[in-house]
Amino acid sequence: MMPTYRPSRVHRKKTHGFRRKMRTADGRKVLQARRRKGRKRLAVDIYKK
Repeated sequence: MMPTYRPSRVHRKKTHGFRRKMRTADGRKVLQARRRKGRKRLAVDIYKK
């Protein structure tokens, strides 16, 4: 059986990234809510080690 979570930086960015959120009205609402709440990170950020 394969593991459920197989991390990939590219897929993570493409699915949960900032640009993806900006595409739809609902995604922009999410960002707006996170800004209002004062979140440090609005969308998924991938850091190099």
